[in-house]
Amino acid sequence: MAARPPQQDTSSPDSVEFGIAALVGHLDRAEVEFPATEDEIVRALGDPDVPYDAAGNTVALSEAMEALPKRDFDSESELLDLLHPVFEEYRVSTGGSLLGRLRSILPF
Repeated sequence: MAARPPQQDTSSPDSVEFGIAALVGHLDRAEVEFPATEDEIVRALGDPDVPYDAAGNTVALSEAMEALPKRDFDSESELLDLLHPVFEEYRVSTGGSLLGRLRSILPF
């Protein structure tokens, strides 16, 4: 079972937000009102690249949202709950690759 990334604890300069924690930061700065569609969310956030692991690998929000089973979201919580396994899948799939392992040990 996968653990969710750290949530909004940026008091430490060494903390790295990724996955839904990083997306929450974008949502907090944007003017998104729920219910909202995929297009409204992506447009309001400017289709940011969202880091999905501590190594700094990213995926465009629009690409991550393509994997979701629905295009309309009643709340921010629903959106985040649906996106969490998508970001986790990106993290797991990249972590085992040679490039993923190199990125995890080399500072970028």
